[in-house]
Amino acid sequence: MIKLYPADSRYSADHGWLQANFSFSFGGYNDPSNMNFGPLRVFNDDFIQPQEGFGTHPHRDMEIVTVALKGQLQHEDNTGGKEILRPGEVQRMTAGTGILHSEINSSPDEVANTLQLWFLPSEKGLTPSYEQKAYDQNAMKNQLLPVISSRMQADNVTFIHQDLTLYLSELEAGNSLVFNQESGRRIYLFVIEGSVTLNKESELNKRDTARITDVTKLEIQSSEGSTFMLIDLP
Repeated sequence: MIKLYPADSRYSADHGWLQANFSFSFGGYNDPSNMNFGPLRVFNDDFIQPQEGFGTHPHRDMEIVTVALKGQLQHEDNTGGKEILRPGEVQRMTAGTGILHSEINSSPDEVANTLQLWFLPSEKGLTPSYEQKAYDQNAMKNQLLPVISSRMQADNVTFIHQDLTLYLSELEAGNSLVFNQESGRRIYLFVIEGSVTLNKESELNKRDTARITDVTKLEIQSSEGSTFMLIDLP
């Protein structure tokens, strides 16, 4: 089953310094029927004004993934991690037994746009840690590029403590690809830019989402071109 969630069905909040869009219950948005999709608990599409951000705050027992789409985000935590995240990079933070961190748009003039995802870990009580890696954006063209995974080990793939793989892809106009899924697993697809058609029947546009179950072969086509994220989930 392919269940579509249009971009305008997300919860949006404008705080001035932050324009937030929530795909699942988060913060002031509480919908008991929309808490998670498998281990995917949070999917936030944030626009953060220059020199603004999230001050030091705690997390626990969560795998937090951040993908930069535009601008930059400075991360700092109490394990000693301090990095600036830019497009072409992803970060994973294991909150585990407890971590304190901050996220600030350190640019003086550019709005930062990030996707932040929270996943339930495979086990609780993990040692807090942080990892950031760059990936080859050219390697996304017309194929699925794994950037976060517990299943694949490569220099440009960031490890996560959950049985999942997060792919990024840029389909050029008129191209298609096929994702073959194991029986019993889920697929989460988010269109970053452009539009795609799934299995020749379900059309998604910019910032639309599909939550997919009981589908073992997913054909993804784009007539105009698209950048999207696909997550293979248990």
